[in-house]
Amino acid sequence: MSSLTIPPPPCLQKRLLVPHRYMFGPGPSNVPTRILEAGAKPVIGHMHPEIFEIMNDIKSGIRYVFQTQNKVSLAVSGTGHTAMECAIFNTVEPGDSVLVAVNGIWGERAADMAERIGKAASSCSRCIISPQALSKHSPVLFFLAHGESSTGVLHPLEGIGDLCHKYNCLFLVDSVASIGGAPVYMDQQGIDILYTGSQKVLNAPPGTAPISFSERACRKVFNRTTKPVSFFLDLSWLANYWGCDDKPSRKYHHTGPVTAFYSLRESLAVLAEEGLENSWKRHQRVMLYFHAGLESMGLKLFVKDKDTRLPTVTTIVAPHGYDWKEITGYIMKTHNLEISGGLGPSVGLVLRVGLMGCNSSEANVDMVLAALRDALKHCHKSKV
Repeated sequence: MSSLTIPPPPCLQKRLLVPHRYMFGPGPSNVPTRILEAGAKPVIGHMHPEIFEIMNDIKSGIRYVFQTQNKVSLAVSGTGHTAMECAIFNTVEPGDSVLVAVNGIWGERAADMAERIGKAASSCSRCIISPQALSKHSPVLFFLAHGESSTGVLHPLEGIGDLCHKYNCLFLVDSVASIGGAPVYMDQQGIDILYTGSQKVLNAPPGTAPISFSERACRKVFNRTTKPVSFFLDLSWLANYWGCDDKPSRKYHHTGPVTAFYSLRESLAVLAEEGLENSWKRHQRVMLYFHAGLESMGLKLFVKDKDTRLPTVTTIVAPHGYDWKEITGYIMKTHNLEISGGLGPSVGLVLRVGLMGCNSSEANVDMVLAALRDALKHCHKSKV
Protein backbone atom coordinates (compact mmCIF):
# COMPACT_ATOMS: atom_id res chain seq x y z
CA MET A 1 0.00 0.00 0.00
CA SER A 2 1.27 3.46 -0.91
CA SER A 3 2.35 5.81 1.85
CA LEU A 4 1.14 8.78 -0.18
CA THR A 5 -1.96 10.61 1.04
CA ILE A 6 -2.20 12.95 -1.93
CA PRO A 7 -2.94 11.15 -5.24
CA PRO A 8 -1.75 12.36 -8.67
CA PRO A 9 -4.03 15.25 -9.71
CA PRO A 10 -6.43 14.22 -12.51
CA CYS A 11 -5.82 17.53 -14.27
CA LEU A 12 -2.16 16.58 -14.82
CA GLN A 13 -3.17 13.33 -16.52
CA LYS A 14 -4.36 15.38 -19.50
CA ARG A 15 -2.11 16.87 -22.17
CA LEU A 16 -1.52 20.60 -21.99
CA LEU A 17 -3.69 22.61 -24.36
CA VAL A 18 -3.12 26.32 -24.98
CA PRO A 19 -5.26 28.24 -27.49
CA HIS A 20 -3.92 30.58 -30.11
CA ARG A 21 -5.07 34.11 -29.33
CA TYR A 22 -4.54 37.58 -30.76
CA MET A 23 -2.61 39.33 -27.98
CA PHE A 24 -3.53 42.97 -28.53
CA GLY A 25 -3.51 44.03 -24.89
CA PRO A 26 -0.69 45.92 -23.14
CA GLY A 27 1.46 42.78 -23.00
CA PRO A 28 2.56 40.12 -23.41
CA SER A 29 2.36 40.28 -27.18
CA ASN A 30 2.30 37.42 -29.67
CA VAL A 31 5.59 35.57 -30.13
CA PRO A 32 6.65 34.93 -33.75
CA THR A 33 7.44 31.37 -34.83
CA ARG A 34 11.15 32.14 -35.18
CA ILE A 35 11.42 33.21 -31.54
CA LEU A 36 9.25 30.33 -30.30
CA GLU A 37 11.48 27.88 -32.14
CA ALA A 38 14.59 29.46 -30.61
CA GLY A 39 13.17 28.86 -27.14
CA ALA A 40 12.53 25.20 -27.99
CA LYS A 41 16.18 24.42 -28.72
CA PRO A 42 17.97 21.91 -26.45
CA VAL A 43 18.80 22.90 -22.90
CA ILE A 44 22.51 23.20 -22.14
CA GLY A 45 24.29 24.25 -18.98
CA HIS A 46 24.00 27.80 -17.71
CA MET A 47 27.81 27.96 -17.36
CA HIS A 48 28.67 26.34 -20.70
CA PRO A 49 30.82 28.34 -23.15
CA GLU A 50 28.00 28.27 -25.72
CA ILE A 51 25.67 29.96 -23.25
CA PHE A 52 28.28 32.62 -22.57
CA GLU A 53 28.41 33.30 -26.31
CA ILE A 54 24.63 33.67 -26.41
CA MET A 55 24.81 36.00 -23.41
CA ASN A 56 27.47 38.03 -25.23
CA ASP A 57 25.12 38.30 -28.22
CA ILE A 58 22.38 39.52 -25.87
CA LYS A 59 24.68 42.17 -24.39
CA SER A 60 25.51 43.44 -27.89
CA GLY A 61 21.82 43.51 -28.76
CA ILE A 62 20.96 45.44 -25.61
CA ARG A 63 23.62 48.04 -26.38
CA TYR A 64 22.17 48.46 -29.86
CA VAL A 65 18.53 48.66 -28.77
CA PHE A 66 19.38 51.04 -25.90
CA GLN A 67 21.89 52.99 -28.02
CA THR A 68 24.59 52.80 -25.37
CA GLN A 69 28.22 51.82 -25.01
CA ASN A 70 27.77 50.85 -21.36
CA LYS A 71 29.88 47.88 -20.40
CA VAL A 72 27.46 46.77 -17.67
CA SER A 73 24.56 45.81 -19.92
CA LEU A 74 22.83 42.49 -19.23
CA ALA A 75 19.47 40.78 -18.80
CA VAL A 76 18.00 40.08 -15.38
CA SER A 77 16.31 36.71 -14.91
CA GLY A 78 12.75 37.91 -14.35
CA THR A 79 10.19 40.34 -15.72
CA GLY A 80 10.35 44.13 -15.82
CA HIS A 81 9.50 44.33 -12.13
CA THR A 82 12.73 42.43 -11.44
CA ALA A 83 14.74 44.97 -13.41
CA MET A 84 13.01 47.81 -11.57
CA GLU A 85 14.01 46.28 -8.25
CA CYS A 86 17.53 45.60 -9.55
CA ALA A 87 17.95 49.28 -10.40
CA ILE A 88 16.53 50.60 -7.13
CA PHE A 89 17.98 47.99 -4.76
CA ASN A 90 21.50 48.46 -6.12
CA THR A 91 21.56 52.26 -6.07
CA VAL A 92 19.58 53.17 -2.96
CA GLU A 93 20.89 52.73 0.58
CA PRO A 94 19.24 53.41 3.94
CA GLY A 95 19.01 57.17 4.40
CA ASP A 96 19.04 57.92 0.66
CA SER A 97 16.32 60.01 -0.93
CA VAL A 98 14.56 58.99 -4.14
CA LEU A 99 12.48 61.22 -6.40
CA VAL A 100 9.71 59.57 -8.41
CA ALA A 101 7.57 61.04 -11.18
CA VAL A 102 4.18 59.37 -10.98
CA ASN A 103 2.28 59.46 -14.26
CA GLY A 104 0.66 56.04 -13.78
CA ILE A 105 1.09 52.76 -11.95
CA TRP A 106 4.81 52.28 -12.66
CA GLY A 107 5.80 55.40 -10.77
CA GLU A 108 3.67 54.15 -7.88
CA ARG A 109 5.47 50.79 -7.99
CA ALA A 110 8.91 52.42 -8.06
CA ALA A 111 8.06 54.52 -4.99
CA ASP A 112 6.77 51.43 -3.19
CA MET A 113 10.01 49.54 -3.91
CA ALA A 114 12.22 52.39 -2.73
CA GLU A 115 10.25 52.75 0.48
CA ARG A 116 10.87 49.06 1.31
CA ILE A 117 14.63 49.43 1.67
CA GLY A 118 14.39 50.58 5.30
CA LYS A 119 12.47 52.65 7.78
CA ALA A 120 14.39 55.78 6.87
CA ALA A 121 15.43 54.48 3.51
CA SER A 122 13.96 56.86 1.02
CA SER A 123 11.91 59.98 0.79
CA CYS A 124 9.91 59.24 -2.34
CA SER A 125 8.52 62.52 -3.53
CA ARG A 126 5.90 62.05 -6.20
CA CYS A 127 6.47 65.07 -8.37
CA ILE A 128 7.71 66.17 -11.77
CA ILE A 129 11.45 66.83 -12.03
CA SER A 130 12.59 70.39 -11.46
CA PRO A 131 15.62 72.21 -10.02
CA GLN A 132 13.48 73.05 -6.99
CA ALA A 133 12.58 69.39 -6.35
CA LEU A 134 16.17 68.25 -6.80
CA SER A 135 17.46 70.95 -4.51
CA LYS A 136 14.82 70.32 -1.86
CA HIS A 137 15.11 66.52 -1.67
CA SER A 138 18.75 65.93 -2.74
CA PRO A 139 17.82 62.55 -4.26
CA VAL A 140 20.39 59.96 -5.32
CA LEU A 141 17.94 58.67 -7.94
CA PHE A 142 15.13 60.05 -10.10
CA PHE A 143 12.68 57.54 -11.62
CA LEU A 144 10.59 58.12 -14.74
CA ALA A 145 8.50 55.72 -16.83
CA HIS A 146 9.15 56.70 -20.45
CA GLY A 147 6.20 54.71 -21.75
CA GLU A 148 3.48 54.57 -19.09
CA SER A 149 1.34 51.66 -20.29
CA SER A 150 -1.39 52.21 -17.69
CA THR A 151 -2.24 55.64 -19.04
CA GLY A 152 -0.81 55.57 -22.58
CA VAL A 153 1.56 58.46 -21.96
CA LEU A 154 4.97 58.81 -23.64
CA HIS A 155 7.02 61.10 -21.42
CA PRO A 156 9.70 63.34 -23.02
CA LEU A 157 13.27 62.54 -21.92
CA GLU A 158 15.30 65.42 -23.32
CA GLY A 159 17.24 67.50 -20.82
CA ILE A 160 16.29 65.46 -17.75
CA GLY A 161 19.58 63.56 -17.54
CA ASP A 162 21.65 66.75 -17.62
CA LEU A 163 19.44 68.32 -14.96
CA CYS A 164 19.78 65.27 -12.69
CA HIS A 165 23.56 65.19 -13.07
CA LYS A 166 23.81 68.87 -12.15
CA TYR A 167 22.43 67.86 -8.74
CA ASN A 168 24.45 64.63 -8.44
CA CYS A 169 21.36 62.52 -9.05
CA LEU A 170 21.12 59.37 -11.20
CA PHE A 171 18.45 59.20 -13.92
CA LEU A 172 16.52 55.89 -14.00
CA VAL A 173 14.14 55.19 -16.90
CA ASP A 174 11.56 52.43 -17.31
CA SER A 175 11.23 51.68 -21.04
CA VAL A 176 9.30 48.40 -20.81
CA ALA A 177 6.44 49.71 -22.96
CA SER A 178 8.48 51.95 -25.25
CA ILE A 179 11.79 50.33 -26.23
CA GLY A 180 11.79 49.45 -29.91
CA GLY A 181 8.55 51.35 -30.47
CA ALA A 182 9.68 54.90 -29.67
CA PRO A 183 13.09 56.59 -29.86
CA VAL A 184 15.40 56.17 -26.86
CA TYR A 185 19.07 57.21 -26.90
CA MET A 186 20.50 56.17 -23.56
CA ASP A 187 23.92 57.78 -23.84
CA GLN A 188 22.82 60.92 -25.68
CA GLN A 189 19.94 61.53 -23.27
CA GLY A 190 22.08 61.09 -20.16
CA ILE A 191 20.16 58.09 -18.84
CA ASP A 192 22.09 56.34 -16.08
CA ILE A 193 19.98 53.19 -15.72
CA LEU A 194 17.63 51.94 -18.42
CA TYR A 195 15.62 48.74 -18.40
CA THR A 196 12.91 47.05 -20.42
CA GLY A 197 11.05 43.73 -20.63
CA SER A 198 11.14 40.93 -23.17
CA GLN A 199 7.41 40.54 -23.76
CA LYS A 200 6.28 43.71 -25.51
CA VAL A 201 7.94 45.12 -28.66
CA LEU A 202 10.68 42.48 -28.44
CA ASN A 203 7.99 39.77 -28.82
CA ALA A 204 9.79 37.25 -26.60
CA PRO A 205 8.07 35.35 -23.79
CA PRO A 206 8.02 37.14 -20.42
CA GLY A 207 10.88 36.30 -18.09
CA THR A 208 13.98 38.27 -19.05
CA ALA A 209 14.58 41.99 -18.54
CA PRO A 210 17.41 43.86 -20.30
CA ILE A 211 19.07 46.52 -18.15
CA SER A 212 22.09 48.81 -18.52
CA PHE A 213 24.10 50.90 -16.04
CA SER A 214 26.22 53.93 -16.94
CA GLU A 215 29.70 54.44 -15.48
CA ARG A 216 28.22 57.05 -13.15
CA ALA A 217 25.63 54.56 -11.91
CA CYS A 218 28.28 51.86 -11.47
CA ARG A 219 30.37 54.16 -9.30
CA LYS A 220 27.38 54.62 -7.00
CA VAL A 221 26.60 50.90 -6.96
CA PHE A 222 30.12 49.59 -6.44
CA ASN A 223 31.01 52.12 -3.75
CA ARG A 224 28.10 51.34 -1.45
CA THR A 225 28.71 51.17 2.29
CA THR A 226 26.05 48.46 2.71
CA LYS A 227 25.15 45.36 0.72
CA PRO A 228 22.09 45.55 -1.57
CA VAL A 229 19.00 44.16 0.14
CA SER A 230 18.69 41.44 -2.51
CA PHE A 231 21.38 38.84 -3.15
CA PHE A 232 19.63 37.66 -6.31
CA LEU A 233 19.73 41.18 -7.78
CA ASP A 234 23.17 42.19 -6.47
CA LEU A 235 24.82 43.85 -9.47
CA SER A 236 28.34 42.80 -8.44
CA TRP A 237 27.26 39.16 -8.83
CA LEU A 238 25.18 39.75 -11.97
CA ALA A 239 27.94 41.74 -13.69
CA ASN A 240 30.33 38.85 -13.10
CA TYR A 241 27.89 36.20 -14.35
CA TRP A 242 27.35 38.25 -17.50
CA GLY A 243 31.08 38.90 -18.04
CA CYS A 244 30.82 42.65 -17.49
CA ASP A 245 33.49 43.06 -14.78
CA ASP A 246 36.84 42.19 -16.44
CA LYS A 247 37.40 39.28 -14.07
CA PRO A 248 39.07 36.22 -15.62
CA SER A 249 36.24 33.82 -14.78
CA ARG A 250 32.52 33.87 -14.13
CA LYS A 251 31.23 32.58 -10.80
CA TYR A 252 28.02 30.67 -10.23
CA HIS A 253 25.33 33.04 -9.00
CA HIS A 254 22.05 31.45 -10.09
CA THR A 255 20.86 29.01 -12.72
CA GLY A 256 20.14 31.29 -15.65
CA PRO A 257 16.96 30.56 -17.66
CA VAL A 258 18.85 29.32 -20.71
CA THR A 259 15.85 28.76 -23.00
CA ALA A 260 14.62 32.26 -22.17
CA PHE A 261 18.08 33.53 -23.15
CA TYR A 262 17.68 31.79 -26.54
CA SER A 263 14.36 33.58 -27.10
CA LEU A 264 15.68 36.96 -25.99
CA ARG A 265 18.75 36.62 -28.20
CA GLU A 266 16.57 35.85 -31.21
CA SER A 267 14.14 38.67 -30.47
CA LEU A 268 17.01 41.16 -30.38
CA ALA A 269 18.25 39.73 -33.69
CA VAL A 270 14.82 40.24 -35.28
CA LEU A 271 14.75 43.89 -34.17
CA ALA A 272 18.32 44.44 -35.34
CA GLU A 273 17.45 43.02 -38.76
CA GLU A 274 14.53 45.41 -39.17
CA GLY A 275 16.55 48.30 -37.75
CA LEU A 276 15.59 50.48 -34.82
CA GLU A 277 14.65 53.51 -36.88
CA ASN A 278 12.44 51.42 -39.16
CA SER A 279 10.71 49.91 -36.13
CA TRP A 280 10.12 53.35 -34.61
CA LYS A 281 8.64 54.62 -37.89
CA ARG A 282 6.38 51.57 -38.28
CA HIS A 283 4.97 51.86 -34.77
CA GLN A 284 4.33 55.59 -35.27
CA ARG A 285 2.63 55.01 -38.63
CA VAL A 286 0.41 52.22 -37.30
CA MET A 287 -0.51 54.29 -34.23
CA LEU A 288 -1.68 57.19 -36.38
CA TYR A 289 -3.70 54.82 -38.58
CA PHE A 290 -5.30 53.29 -35.48
CA HIS A 291 -6.10 56.63 -33.87
CA ALA A 292 -7.73 57.90 -37.06
CA GLY A 293 -9.89 54.78 -37.16
CA LEU A 294 -10.94 55.15 -33.53
CA GLU A 295 -11.89 58.79 -33.99
CA SER A 296 -13.89 57.94 -37.12
CA MET A 297 -15.96 55.62 -34.89
CA GLY A 298 -16.62 58.46 -32.47
CA LEU A 299 -14.30 57.05 -29.78
CA LYS A 300 -12.07 59.39 -27.80
CA LEU A 301 -8.39 59.05 -27.00
CA PHE A 302 -7.47 59.33 -23.33
CA VAL A 303 -4.22 61.23 -23.93
CA LYS A 304 -5.18 64.59 -25.41
CA ASP A 305 -1.70 65.79 -26.39
CA LYS A 306 -0.77 64.03 -29.63
CA ASP A 307 2.94 64.45 -28.94
CA THR A 308 2.77 62.49 -25.68
CA ARG A 309 0.82 59.49 -26.94
CA LEU A 310 2.61 56.17 -26.54
CA PRO A 311 2.93 54.47 -29.97
CA THR A 312 2.78 50.95 -28.55
CA VAL A 313 -0.19 51.09 -26.14
CA THR A 314 -3.25 53.20 -26.91
CA THR A 315 -5.68 54.25 -24.20
CA ILE A 316 -9.27 54.79 -25.32
CA VAL A 317 -11.74 56.63 -23.12
CA ALA A 318 -14.20 53.96 -21.92
CA PRO A 319 -17.31 54.43 -24.07
CA HIS A 320 -20.07 56.17 -22.14
CA GLY A 321 -22.91 53.91 -21.04
CA TYR A 322 -21.00 50.66 -21.52
CA ASP A 323 -19.42 48.29 -19.03
CA TRP A 324 -15.77 48.02 -20.11
CA LYS A 325 -15.60 44.47 -18.73
CA GLU A 326 -18.45 43.41 -20.97
CA ILE A 327 -16.70 44.92 -24.00
CA THR A 328 -13.37 43.18 -23.35
CA GLY A 329 -15.12 39.91 -22.48
CA TYR A 330 -17.26 40.01 -25.63
CA ILE A 331 -14.24 40.67 -27.83
CA MET A 332 -12.30 37.84 -26.22
CA LYS A 333 -15.18 35.36 -26.57
CA THR A 334 -16.34 36.39 -30.03
CA HIS A 335 -13.10 37.42 -31.74
CA ASN A 336 -10.49 35.47 -29.73
CA LEU A 337 -8.74 38.80 -29.28
CA GLU A 338 -7.39 40.38 -26.11
CA ILE A 339 -7.71 44.04 -25.30
CA SER A 340 -7.77 45.21 -21.71
CA GLY A 341 -9.22 47.71 -19.31
CA GLY A 342 -7.25 50.20 -17.28
CA LEU A 343 -4.61 49.48 -14.67
CA GLY A 344 -3.98 51.25 -11.38
CA PRO A 345 -5.17 54.86 -11.66
CA SER A 346 -6.80 54.23 -15.05
CA VAL A 347 -9.10 51.35 -13.97
CA GLY A 348 -12.63 51.99 -15.18
CA LEU A 349 -11.54 54.97 -17.26
CA VAL A 350 -10.01 53.42 -20.36
CA LEU A 351 -9.67 50.51 -22.72
CA ARG A 352 -6.04 49.65 -23.57
CA VAL A 353 -4.88 48.26 -26.90
CA GLY A 354 -1.29 47.20 -27.45
CA LEU A 355 0.11 46.79 -30.97
CA MET A 356 3.76 45.96 -30.40
CA GLY A 357 6.53 44.43 -32.44
CA CYS A 358 5.14 41.95 -34.97
CA ASN A 359 1.60 42.93 -33.90
CA SER A 360 2.07 46.52 -35.05
CA SER A 361 0.45 46.47 -38.50
CA GLU A 362 -2.45 48.07 -40.32
CA ALA A 363 -4.06 44.64 -40.78
CA ASN A 364 -4.16 44.13 -37.02
CA VAL A 365 -5.57 47.64 -36.55
CA ASP A 366 -8.41 46.74 -38.91
CA MET A 367 -9.05 43.59 -36.86
CA VAL A 368 -9.24 45.56 -33.59
CA LEU A 369 -11.49 48.23 -35.09
CA ALA A 370 -13.88 45.59 -36.44
CA ALA A 371 -13.99 43.88 -33.06
CA LEU A 372 -14.72 47.17 -31.28
CA ARG A 373 -17.52 48.01 -33.75
CA ASP A 374 -19.05 44.61 -33.17
CA ALA A 375 -18.81 44.91 -29.39
CA LEU A 376 -20.41 48.36 -29.33
CA LYS A 377 -23.23 47.00 -31.46
CA HIS A 378 -23.94 43.94 -29.29
CA CYS A 379 -22.98 44.94 -25.73
CA HIS A 380 -25.54 46.52 -23.43
CA LYS A 381 -25.60 50.31 -23.41
CA SER A 382 -27.16 52.10 -20.48
CA LYS A 383 -29.62 54.87 -21.25
CA VAL A 384 -28.53 56.79 -18.17
